[in-house]
Amino acid sequence: MIYIYNTNLSDKKKLGSALRDIHGMGSMKAQYFCDLIGVSSNIKINQLSVFDLEKLSQALHQNHTIGPEVRRKMRENRQRLVTIGSYRGFRFVEGLPCRGQRTHGNARIARRSKIK
Repeated sequence: MIYIYNTNLSDKKKLGSALRDIHGMGSMKAQYFCDLIGVSSNIKINQLSVFDLEKLSQALHQNHTIGPEVRRKMRENRQRLVTIGSYRGFRFVEGLPCRGQRTHGNARIARRSKIK
């Protein structure tokens, strides 16, 4: 099992799908990194050589925002909305949907906890 960006990557998964377990990594970025190190995305992680794993680790750590950096950036953006007092910031604080969803049929738990 490989540990990259606070994520355990399973040895049994294919490289392309295992990389998608890292926060902020989608299928296109996973394919990009597979192409960058010169390995097929269909190979399993336990079949990678030590050299390939080192190349992958270096490529991920260079200049791409994934993992905890993405989480930190999202938290900062939410905090900025709360600080400036925007409508979306208020909805974040209250725990309600902030992108126009209805609250009549959904978000019942959020509304129930705020009413009490």
